[in-house]
Amino acid sequence: MPSAPKVSSAGKPPAPPKPSRRRAGDRTAEFEALLLGSGKPTRYELLLYVAGTGPRSSAAIANIRSLCEEFLTELYDLQVIDIYQQREEAANRQIIAAPTLIRLFPQPERRLIGDLSSRLKVIAGLNLLPRVLSDTTTAA
Repeated sequence: MPSAPKVSSAGKPPAPPKPSRRRAGDRTAEFEALLLGSGKPTRYELLLYVAGTGPRSSAAIANIRSLCEEFLTELYDLQVIDIYQQREEAANRQIIAAPTLIRLFPQPERRLIGDLSSRLKVIAGLNLLPRVLSDTTTAA
């Protein structure tokens, strides 16, 4: 037999407990902690699809390696895939142009097409801007 609901002396059910009041600074710190995640740096997983060993492919490989070493030192996995050697892999990923860089992680997936020579576009495309800005503010 179910028990009767609790009723206060005024004949009304008791009010739910009020949430504890936090200072604005506490909420800000909590929000910033959530943005930072677990405190571990984010590891980037990148796929670079190239077409053979031509100058555009070589430039794309050199450009992305340079950026990764500068901004993601030891925080990235870069896999270079030749679409001539691994046609099925390229077809599965729906690669229609080369060079194509795919950022698998962190999500969402991002694709950049071209030789990756525009450093600012690659930094923005990989969403490295917050990391770049934090590096420049600490160096100043």
